[in-house]
Amino acid sequence: MSTHDAGPAAGTHAARSPEYRVAHLQDRLASGELGELGVRTEVRGSTVLVHGTVPSARCREDVLSTVREELAGLEVHCDIVVSEPSSPDHAEELS
Repeated sequence: MSTHDAGPAAGTHAARSPEYRVAHLQDRLASGELGELGVRTEVRGSTVLVHGTVPSARCREDVLSTVREELAGLEVHCDIVVSEPSSPDHAEELS
């Protein structure tokens, strides 16, 4: 066996890399039942940053659940904002 032969373990290591796992998470968020395109993920050293905007608190919880499942064991920072529109609590004054 040569020293350049990575063997079957090479694919296993790549499959566990943070970059691979983040790419898989992005695919799930974009194409799954969540269909969430407003969330971005970035690998920054040994940490993964998940950020963006979602339409509701329920959607945020679904995204966070998926993130926990896909990125278990990694250090993850989440900054997901809910853009749920609400009614104004007072009348707007026009000049």
